[in-house]
Amino acid sequence: MPPDAHHPLHVACIMDGNGRWAGRRGLPRTDGHTEGEENLARLVRVAVQRDIGWLTVFGFSTENWRRPRPEVRHILGLHEKLFGRVAELNELNVRIQWIGRPFDSREARTPKYVQRAIRKAIVDTAENTGMTLTVAFDYGGRAELVKAVEGARSTDAGVTPETISQHMYLPDLPPVDVVIRTSGERRVSNFLLWQAAGAAIHFTDTAWPDFGETELDEALALLDA
Repeated sequence: MPPDAHHPLHVACIMDGNGRWAGRRGLPRTDGHTEGEENLARLVRVAVQRDIGWLTVFGFSTENWRRPRPEVRHILGLHEKLFGRVAELNELNVRIQWIGRPFDSREARTPKYVQRAIRKAIVDTAENTGMTLTVAFDYGGRAELVKAVEGARSTDAGVTPETISQHMYLPDLPPVDVVIRTSGERRVSNFLLWQAAGAAIHFTDTAWPDFGETELDEALALLDA
């Protein structure tokens, strides 16, 4: 679906393969995550140049808490840094937002210092009118759907596609046009299950730290097929 005034182009990325990228180079897995965060910053600039309206990235899933504790701590620090790139985002006129389990829910696990970084970044970029960068952190598509259905049940209309959409974590998040999954995996991993129902999917063997503008253009070309 090409972008239009009512539906700006929405690209969603499952940024996979950071650890394997590092392993192939004899580096610690944490180095791969660091390079992956840097590559996201590079790709944001490319996405702005491509006039993409929405870029949503899978930063940390509800399942990722099972990873080794040192690796999780490193990833948490990288996300604090990511949400701290306010000057760069403002320069690009990019608005940042977050999607994930609400901080006040019993299941939420986002640490307080990451919560503070998220809230500050949202406020500090709220006036930007260009691309919206949405970072999925402590996010799972099934958990989001359960919450949305529970909310829909409380409405007069009951459970309908419309009331479910209204009770998603970010009701204004538009439908996804293309999902990108890096590093050779051929699955969607509980990411934006509702929003990406009709999306094209671009699978690539390239690990996330090496994913760049050429492959982004290949993914976007699916929309013209």
